[in-house]
Amino acid sequence: MIEALNSLAAFDKVAGTSFAGAAPTQKALFSPAALSGIAGTTPTAPTDFGEVMAQVASSARDALRTGEATAISGIQGKATAQQVVEAVMSAEQSLQTVVAIRDKVVAAYLELSRMPI
Repeated sequence: MIEALNSLAAFDKVAGTSFAGAAPTQKALFSPAALSGIAGTTPTAPTDFGEVMAQVASSARDALRTGEATAISGIQGKATAQQVVEAVMSAEQSLQTVVAIRDKVVAAYLELSRMPI
């Protein structure tokens, strides 16, 4: 799991974001706060599909990071079993959502590639 946390930190560097000092928070994948980008502000609708996908990926990454960090805290005895299970279940749900979206995008691409010009 430590390697996974390090790889997520590397993803932050590539994406131009840094969450190293921020405490991980659990957010629903498609909540208005997650889509607004900043919790506590009024949610604004993203203007294009790319922005929506970037925000969904960011929210999923945060959920996965939270799940792994909580699992590590549970191993260290700093988190209860209930907290660990909730965080891991949230991360699992986010991962399943991302995989389903990826499958739909690949299917759509394959469908478009089969169309005659």
